[in-house]
Order: sequence, then structure tokens, then C-alpha cells
Amino acid sequence: MKEDQEFTEASPEPFFFPGGSVGILLVHGFTGSPSEMRPMGQWFAQQGYTVAGPLLAGHGTSPLDMERTGWRDWVASARDAAKKLRERSSRIVAAGLSMGGALSLYLGSGVAGVPVDAVISMCAPIYLQDRRAHLARFVAPIHPFHRDGSAGHPPEIRRYLAGYDITPTRCVGELMTLIRRTKRLLPGVRVPTLVLQARRDRTVRPKSAQYIYARVGTSDKALRWYEQSGHILTVDRDREAVWRDVLDWLRGHDLAPR
Repeated sequence: MKEDQEFTEASPEPFFFPGGSVGILLVHGFTGSPSEMRPMGQWFAQQGYTVAGPLLAGHGTSPLDMERTGWRDWVASARDAAKKLRERSSRIVAAGLSMGGALSLYLGSGVAGVPVDAVISMCAPIYLQDRRAHLARFVAPIHPFHRDGSAGHPPEIRRYLAGYDITPTRCVGELMTLIRRTKRLLPGVRVPTLVLQARRDRTVRPKSAQYIYARVGTSDKALRWYEQSGHILTVDRDREAVWRDVLDWLRGHDLAPR
């Protein structure tokens, strides 16, 4: 039974938890899956929210599948999920981790055509710790894949992860394109925005959060730091503090479920 439960926690499948009139879209990160968002989603469902955790194109199957996708496909996945959630909810919040945070900001700018009422960005990338990422599109023809993934995470975090250990190099270039486009869209984000960042992030340089906070177009914004967590903020040591902070912030913006 324990083995079954651990497999369920790390399932890459999308999730949907019906609830009240306020919907929360939880978008996973680059090479990740909804499994890293599921505990947060379950907790918010218990608070009465309707919660959707979509699976982005090319994720949850194989790196070969991911190699055939790009930033436009990931935006389309987030947009389609937001549209479905909007059909079931009177108001929706776009929240995401890592690349999912960038996609949430993209949605928050309005260019995807699905209105959202608030944005929550968690460890979203503007600056990556690995400065070689900018060279990915040049390296991809020579080294199309490289090993990465959850090996560097402690066991209590790995049990929640169902992502890839091998990354398509071309897709790193696509991620960099998404980051550049999201940076240009930040002034157009005029809905309330909460920016969350882990101090011990070894994937995204923490100053990314300060960049986002300074450049989003809304004056209704907040920045929160978490001292004990790494990049996968949603399941790391500060996770319950993160969930409570998000809940308090939502309630303060009249985004409590009804």
C-alpha cells in the first residue's frame, strides 16, 4: 500500500479537484509534471477552491516527445487549461512553479486571450544559475540531450517528482525564448501579483524574483522569500508556509472560494 501511495504522489498525470467559484491553475515547471504541484493542489482543494494541474505538452511521457515541442506549445497548454478552468469558475488565479511561473505571468499579461484575476509566480526564471543555457540552441545539434533531473534533490522531495532525468537541449533554447518573451510582457501584467522565491534555489538565480517584482505593471504586488527551500518550492521545507501565505494573500484580495 505504501508503494502504491508513493507512486500516486509522483504520478505525472494532470489533476482536477472541483470546489468553489474561485479556480486556481497550478502549472508545473520545465521537464517536470503536475506531481510537483499536487500536494499544494490537494491542500487548496481542502480550503474550498477548484484546482486544476495541467500537464504541459511534451511532458509526462518521454524526452523524445518533449524534443518535438517548444515554448508555443507550452503556452498553448497553459492557455487551454486556463480556458477550461474559466468555464467552471467565476474568477481564476494563474499560479506556477519555475517555467510554470513564467507561463502564469504570460497569461497574466492578457496576450493569451484568457483573462485571469491574479498571478502567483514561484521561482520563475529570468536568470538561470547555469549561464550556459544561452548557448543551448548552438549546442543542440551536437549534444541533443543532456542528463539532468531530480538526482540532486533530497529523498523527501524526490518522492513528489515525476519529471525527466534527461533534458532535450533544444528545449532549453525554447525555454530561453519563453523567458525573453515573458520579460517583455511583464509591464502588461496589471492584475494583482504575488512573487515567491526560495533563497536556496540552485536552478534559478534568486534575483529573478526582484526583476519580476520591479517590472510587473500592477501596483498591487508582493514579494515573499523562503529561507529553507530550494527550487521546488511547492514540496520543499517551506511548503506549508508557502501554502498559508498564498491563502492569506488570496483572501486579502477577495479571492476566497464561495
